[in-house]
Amino acid sequence: MALPFPHHNNGPDASDSDDDHNSVASLPPFTPPQSTRDSETSYERSTRSSSPTPSVWSVTSSMRESALRREYGRQLNNYSEVYRLPADQEEQDRLNSQHAMFIEVMGEYPPCLPEVMRDDVPGERKAILDLGCGTGAWIMERARQFPNCFAVAVDLVPMQSLSEVDDINLGLEHFYGDFNVVHAQLISSGIKDYLNLINQMAHCLRPGGLLDLMEFDFSVYDHMPDGNHRRCPTDTSTIAGPWFARWMAFANAAARDAGGHPDAATHLQQWLLDHPLLEDVVYRDFWIPVSPHPSFDHSQRRIGTQMRDDILAFLKSGRPLLLGSGVPESIVDELQLNAEHEASTAANGPPLNPPPISADDSLRSTVHFVFVSFAKLAFDLLFPPPRCNVSVPVCLVLHLSDSLIQPNKPKLKPHIL
Repeated sequence: MALPFPHHNNGPDASDSDDDHNSVASLPPFTPPQSTRDSETSYERSTRSSSPTPSVWSVTSSMRESALRREYGRQLNNYSEVYRLPADQEEQDRLNSQHAMFIEVMGEYPPCLPEVMRDDVPGERKAILDLGCGTGAWIMERARQFPNCFAVAVDLVPMQSLSEVDDINLGLEHFYGDFNVVHAQLISSGIKDYLNLINQMAHCLRPGGLLDLMEFDFSVYDHMPDGNHRRCPTDTSTIAGPWFARWMAFANAAARDAGGHPDAATHLQQWLLDHPLLEDVVYRDFWIPVSPHPSFDHSQRRIGTQMRDDILAFLKSGRPLLLGSGVPESIVDELQLNAEHEASTAANGPPLNPPPISADDSLRSTVHFVFVSFAKLAFDLLFPPPRCNVSVPVCLVLHLSDSLIQPNKPKLKPHIL
């Protein structure tokens, strides 16, 4: 199976003070590394309106402790009942490793991002918003790359020394019209209404801005001999292999029961094409092997190994999600142990209790990530320029024409859906 491996697109720890008197800060929501801090790489809180849940935290040990609760042996956020994956150090390590894998497979960002972030509008400082920032790795990389921009990171748990702690399900109205780039990655399981979130993210963009999304559909696919992919036919009525696909079916159901939207990835392209504020929708999907199959070349085996390691960690991270949905612990244990064995032995031989397809095919299962970028409709909605779907081999590309980024054009008030 050939995998698209794009070229790369570009070449303070929290205080332990327990004094909570200063825990709500009037400082920027995001503090970049020391190397860029002097360049004012942060979003000035004075430039934005009040959040529906204003909570810009300067992280102390007791404040971080109050943001977490311990459940089923892991630390979860104490802010939302929808997002049920951990927020502890073990999960941060998994997300950082996953982020490195995504960079190798997909690139660091859409190639048009530097054009969008170019300082070409007099008096305007460019701004980037990362929703569901997790460890903050993506937004910190952009802050280093564009040291004169505002960089805002939002998550349910403060991951950096200064973070905006917010549940984006409550609305983004306080961010409307403030950003050149809005980024979100793998947040669908914690989002109640993804279509509404897309509408709100679109309104957060300035004219000519870029919305950069990546999601996963919580499914596992068989890689077929003809090169196509077939969704593994699993449900939650049977406890049998293929085990990771079965485990994922339970995770999908649990995320849905908690109020999330785990199948948002399957609708993203159409939702964006249909949105009246957006144009130049570019859709790319990536099929990543779940294990280093012996038939793969060196690069594919390396990616397969990284994905397998991510899956092994994800099986542990998902325990609170499954157990919290009411799945008996004995069932969760059986699913997890067999899925771990399946993943661990996939490079050398058939997995335990293979599905009713050949063992070789079962080892070549993949997971599916969709990656969508698009621009906000720049000016008058009554006379939009024609849509242009740009599909470039190797990686996701969105080209913005001159009509989308013209500093001398007036900024019109967007149509509110």
